[in-house]
Amino acid sequence: MTKSDNEITVVHVMRHGEVENPAGVLYGRLPGYHLSDLGRRMADRVAEHLAERDITHVVASPLERAQETAAPIAKAHGLDVAADQRLIEAANVFQGKTFGVGDGALRRPANWKHLTNPFRPSWGEPYIDQVVRMMAAIGVARDTARGHEAVCVSHQLPIWIVRSFVERRRLWHDPRKRQCTLASLTSFTYRGDKIVSVGYSEPARDLVPAHLLAGARPVKGATAPSKGFGA
Repeated sequence: MTKSDNEITVVHVMRHGEVENPAGVLYGRLPGYHLSDLGRRMADRVAEHLAERDITHVVASPLERAQETAAPIAKAHGLDVAADQRLIEAANVFQGKTFGVGDGALRRPANWKHLTNPFRPSWGEPYIDQVVRMMAAIGVARDTARGHEAVCVSHQLPIWIVRSFVERRRLWHDPRKRQCTLASLTSFTYRGDKIVSVGYSEPARDLVPAHLLAGARPVKGATAPSKGFGA
């Protein structure tokens, strides 16, 4: 066994902080959606949490909310934020629309054709495609930070899907039960090239609105980002 085969590397995959979204649309991959004041506080909190960690690489989805979340973490370690398109939000046909609990979206016939197959899913990017691109991005981060730690800032659905894959769970799921709260860290520990453990933490949990925590009951009238079709 070589040294590299036994080397420990940790890749923290972080969900971005809260987004300014007064219209309550499912923003998906749309440009122009930035962190709210609370979202910036979340990002700062995680930067403080990771300040003493051996972070040597920070990379994020190219979307503004992810880049802005990564910025204070990179600054704390004297690094620049890289961009990786593979960390981007999942594609979704409801992008740009409101799609929330109690808003009647599921009763609109025009939407039914997109809701026929939850296993793929029929409303957006196939789950397996998300696994492939996320595993590739995480693998590059691991290689860049060999023997140290890296942070990848991404989005709820791709993070949950890649974690489910690594932990050998089915990929289709109830969106309300994702354990991937705003500004949370899903941490993959590698020994060499092999993932040996997966951890989860919420350094900014006290800043997250209660209805957005994992397992919270849906709030009538809540829009897509809190409902769980991605964010």
